[in-house]
Amino acid sequence: MSVYEAIGGAAAVDAAVDIFYRKVLSDERISEFFDTVDMAEQHKKQKAFLTMVFGGPNAYTGKDMRAAHAGMNLTVVHFDAVAEALVSTLEDLEVPQEHINEIVGIALSVKDDVLNV
Repeated sequence: MSVYEAIGGAAAVDAAVDIFYRKVLSDERISEFFDTVDMAEQHKKQKAFLTMVFGGPNAYTGKDMRAAHAGMNLTVVHFDAVAEALVSTLEDLEVPQEHINEIVGIALSVKDDVLNV
């Protein structure tokens, strides 16, 4: 069973993205990166991306992680803030720890691309 199925499919991803961005936008370490972002479009892209990486249907048509974050001058502090928001979101949704660990592993697998190192 994929992580996508295990956490509850589309409804769970929708809830996670909504909660996640509330956390991100309230975090002073990273909120400024979203000042000029169309958040409705960002939610849509993030839902499609997470659905794909969690093993659900692949409807993601956005940029790869390196291209999407190029030129943003992101640091480990920024990456960690996003990771903290993600873990906190999953905990809020009572996702079992084994699935949180798997999701964190997925996030860590793209860290170098996000940071463009």
